[in-house]
Formats: sequence, structure tokens, C-alpha cells
Amino acid sequence: MGHPAAETSSFMTDFLRQSGGVAIIDGGLATELERHGADLNDPLWSAKCLLTSPHLVREVHLDYLEAGADIIITASYQATIQGFEAKGFSGEESESLLRKSVEIACEARDIYYDRCQKGSPDSNNVRVLKQRPILVAASIGSYGAYLADGSEYSGNYGDAVTLETLKDFHRRRVQILAASGADLIAFETVPNKVEAQAYVELLKEEDIKIPAWFSFNSKDGVNVVSGDSLLDCASIAESCQNVVAVGINCTPPRFIHGLILSIKKSTMVLHYVPLCTLGIKNVVTTKPILIYPNSGESYDGKRKEWVQNTGISDQDFVSYVNKWCEIGAALVGGCCRTTPNTIRAIYRTLSSRSPAPSL
Repeated sequence: MGHPAAETSSFMTDFLRQSGGVAIIDGGLATELERHGADLNDPLWSAKCLLTSPHLVREVHLDYLEAGADIIITASYQATIQGFEAKGFSGEESESLLRKSVEIACEARDIYYDRCQKGSPDSNNVRVLKQRPILVAASIGSYGAYLADGSEYSGNYGDAVTLETLKDFHRRRVQILAASGADLIAFETVPNKVEAQAYVELLKEEDIKIPAWFSFNSKDGVNVVSGDSLLDCASIAESCQNVVAVGINCTPPRFIHGLILSIKKSTMVLHYVPLCTLGIKNVVTTKPILIYPNSGESYDGKRKEWVQNTGISDQDFVSYVNKWCEIGAALVGGCCRTTPNTIRAIYRTLSSRSPAPSL
């Protein structure tokens, strides 16, 4: 689906207006797949389910939509052509699996809309069945996610991995997902400046038309995980016309407040919102800021497991949400170890949202 430049520039602004000013992103995928019975002990991680149990992926997407999510992210974070080929699949089969991740999410959206129309009964009153705009975001994880060695949490790829290495690695996947029918591309858990630059250059070189968002991760609340400046990284993302939102994911909630303020610093004077959007003249603003932290638990990259009892409760997680929105977050959700209960709690705390006046 094509998105002319002018349309792309208003894509997220229009969506947020329709969503009442703040949109809700879904939560962790792998944790939920495991809860449904999937075995993810594999370098492909959640992408393994594209092969073995696509029905579970669809079920998790539906769980998040029924919890109130406005955006669902595909199971392609760790799905790479190189990773599938290492499992013995052909290039054509690998590309088909990437497309399948988007097809599954779109199917879930269609099923959800059908349930909304039919008004399926909910005796416990916990399901959100509300006709609303819903986006499918095609996930692209970092080179470190493909390596499956925890380097997405360090951003340290070694000197041998250059800008060109990263562009060559991601190029075909970006092409495939851009043409897959997704509404936008989600470049997630970007751990360093060079990978952000690689993505921006690919979007330009390949003349990618659909919108994208960039989300970085941090372990100190100041820089991205590699030690590169978050200000520098966010500025790279801001420079790209395709990019419709910039933010943070897979980062402990306690760091988010300061990181939002850092992102705002990097983007304060880059473009004007049309005065009709806010009803105020000459407002200088940023691209929308997106925030979907993890539960606060620590991940042991060597043992490939989460350290128990290091996270926070859904109640504590949600207590942050209104504060994040007050200082500028426009898209809020969860990453690793958050669940539909987390998203449902976010939905409820933001349920007083009223749609912005129609123009």
C-alpha cells in the first residue's frame, strides 16, 4: 500500500486524533506464546511460531485487541531471511514466512472487527469490543536479535560489523515487509547509532513508501544500550521523512520519564503542527513519542532467561502511564514480560480519553 509523502507526514497525527490523543500498543509476544503452550527455546524465538503454530500467534494478537490495543506488532522481530535459511528454508520460503507474520496480524484484526460487529457476549466484562482504527506494525528487530546472543541488549557488534554490513543484512527484509500490507514498519529495540543510520539510509535508498517508527532501548536512562547518545540516535530517526514516531521500548519503566524528556530535547523544533490540529497557532512540536517498556525484569543474555522477581506489578506499571502521557508520550504499551492484563490496565487508566474534535 502506497503512502505519498504528504500522507505519511500526517499518518500518525491523524491516527492519534482518531484514537483520542493517545494510542495503545500491544504487549509482550513471547511470554504470551509460551503461556499458550509454545516452546520458544530456539534462535528464531517467537518467529518459530510462524512455522509451528501460527494459530497461537493469531490468538495472542486477538488477546491484545480485546484488551484494548490500538496497534498490534507482528511476530517478525526475530524473523530474518538469514535465520530461516540457517534452518534449511529457501530464500523464497523465508520471504513467505515474513509475509505470513503480517497476514496473521491482519487476520486477527479482521476477526476482531467481526466480533465487534456481532457483539460477542462477554460474561466477565473484561473484553474490549470496540470498533476503532487498528494498525498492524511489521516488526524489524536488530542485527543483535538475529544473533540471539544478547547483543541487542549491549549494541556491541564488534568492529567487523559496519554500516554497509547492516544495510545488506536488513535490506531484503525491509523490502518484503514494506510491501506486505502492514500499515507501518516498527524498527524495534535499536541498540546503537550505526543501526539507526542503516535503517534511515535503507528507507531512502529503497524508496520505501510506508511509514515507520524507531524505538531504542536503554539500560541507564541516559544513553542507548551501546553507550551512544540517545539524543544523537533520536535525531537520526527524526531526520527521516518516513519516520512518524520515535521512542523507547524494552527498557525498565523507572527510566522512561527521563528518556521522554531527552527525546523531546532532540526534536523540539523540527516541524510545525498545522494550527487546526490543536486549535492553537504556531505550535512547535515533535514527532509523536512512543513508549513501550518491559516489565522491569532483568534479562540474562547468556542463560537466555529472565531473572525472577526483578520486575514491577501491572498496577505499578500503569501508575506511570498518566505521567508519561502528561510529559509527551502519545503511544503507550508494553514490551517483554508485559501481558494482556497490562494492556487492559493501560486501557482502563486511559479510558477517560475523549476523541479530539473532528476538523
